Amino acid sequence: MPAKLLKLQARTDYVDEVYKVLLDAISSGSLAPGTRITQEEIAEQLAVSRSPVLQALRLLKKDGLVIDAPGRGLLVTPLDPAWISHLYEIRGALDSLAARLAAGRGAKIDRAIIANGRRASKSDDVKAMIDADMAFHNAIYTASGNPLIAETAQMHWVHLRRVMGAVLQASGQRKSIWDEHAAIAAAIAEGDGQRAAELTDLHTANARKNLVERLGLVLSEQREQESGAS
Repeated sequence: MPAKLLKLQARTDYVDEVYKVLLDAISSGSLAPGTRITQEEIAEQLAVSRSPVLQALRLLKKDGLVIDAPGRGLLVTPLDPAWISHLYEIRGALDSLAARLAAGRGAKIDRAIIANGRRASKSDDVKAMIDADMAFHNAIYTASGNPLIAETAQMHWVHLRRVMGAVLQASGQRKSIWDEHAAIAAAIAEGDGQRAAELTDLHTANARKNLVERLGLVLSEQREQESGAS
C-alpha cells in the first residue's frame, strides 16, 4: 500500500476518523484505484487497533469504494467512466432542481465560497479543490430549502470525489469551473430560476464531458504503464 497515512491521536472510538482518512486518500488518488489494502497495514500506519479499521472498511465497502481482492484483503474500486457518466446525469438533475429552488427563494450564495474556490484552483492541493467545489454545491443544496436534495446528493458525491481526485491535476479547466459557479450564483441571486437551472445544466454537462474524457485518458495511461512494466 503506497499511500502514507497519518497516525491518529489517541481516543476510544476511531471508526469515523479512520473512515474519513481512507475516504480522503481514495478521493485524492493517493490510494489509487486498484490498490490492494489490508486491515493490518492500515492499522499499523494509523497506529490504531484493527477493530475500528475493520468497521471503517466495511463502511467503505458498503459505499462501493472498496471491493474484495483475489485471495486476501481489499482493492480500491476501479473507476468506470460509463458508470461515472450515469452518476453525473443524476447529479445534474439534482443540482438543476436545487438551483431553481434557491433562485425562487431569493437566496444569496456566500461570495467567500467562490473566492476560496478560485484560490484553491490555483494551488496543487487536490483535496482543497474538491472541498471547495463541494462547499459551493452544498451551499446551493441548503439554499434550495429542500433537505432531501442534499441528503440524496451526498450519496453520489462520495463517488464524484474519486473521479475529481483522479483528474483535477489537469489545470486547464480550473478557472472555467469557477467562472461557471460565479454565473450560477449570480442567476440565483437575481431570482432567475430558469437561467440558474440552465447554467447548472450546462455546467454539469461540461463537467461530465471533461471529467469522463480525462478519466478515460488517465486509465489508458495507467494501462500502458502496467503493460510496459510487465
